[in-house]
Amino acid sequence: MSTQDEVSDFLRTRRERLTPDQAGLISGGRRRVAGLRREEVAMLAGVSTDYYAKMERGNLAGVSSEVLHAVARALRLDDAEAAHLHDLAASAAPGRARRRIRSIRNEVTPSLQRFLDAVTQTPVWVRNRRMDVVATNHLGRALLAPIIDDPASGSNNARFTFLSPAARLYYPDWEQGADSIVATLRSYAGQNPHDKPLTDLIGELVTRSDGFRVRWAAHNVRYHRVGTKRIRHPAVGDLAFTFEAMELPAHPGWEMFAYTTEPGSPSEERVRLLGSLAATPTPNV
Repeated sequence: MSTQDEVSDFLRTRRERLTPDQAGLISGGRRRVAGLRREEVAMLAGVSTDYYAKMERGNLAGVSSEVLHAVARALRLDDAEAAHLHDLAASAAPGRARRRIRSIRNEVTPSLQRFLDAVTQTPVWVRNRRMDVVATNHLGRALLAPIIDDPASGSNNARFTFLSPAARLYYPDWEQGADSIVATLRSYAGQNPHDKPLTDLIGELVTRSDGFRVRWAAHNVRYHRVGTKRIRHPAVGDLAFTFEAMELPAHPGWEMFAYTTEPGSPSEERVRLLGSLAATPTPNV
């Protein structure tokens, strides 16, 4: 899909989901659609209807940052959605369309691995923008073993989630996690529309997974920085975590995730057990 189509579909879906009441407008009489009309968005943003219609047709070339902010306010976009709109506008700027984004190489430096290994009580790992697991500590490797060891996934959490039958067992809240993965990938794609490995992954998942394809068509974007996660690990059972995500400036496009458990909780005990099991050598048969 072209950047112009991405812009058009994103603005249209944001407009259609916002009701007049939510936007502080008096709906007045019968409406053919539940969402806002283009002229209503234009009025709220302080631009002409023709100008907004041009934007929704996918033409963001030359649109100022102030107008983008105004449209974001009119459509009640959250921080992730507003940033996505600005990313799409940057991609539409003259000279950007043919510029190839440098691929990020999956090279883990010794110092990064030493840091990960120094964290011994909490599962920690690093992923890139294509959802590949590129580095872990000992507990992170044990926790993510079903993903890393799945031959069809290639240590890629998006492939695992949408293509592996084991994912719905591993992730008890599969629907919520699937929504988050697709929304995060769309945000990354808006930032790097010419990242071929990323677009190849998205194309593969759109082709092979109905669940991914339906979610991708919704054009939702989301930050994945803090939250909770439940995992049903095949070795130790149910685990409940709070996670924090941190960007790694020395490795552009990489994020580090740390999963912590409540002190004294069953999950804390099971994570200790997981570490012990992972440290126990497997006897030769």
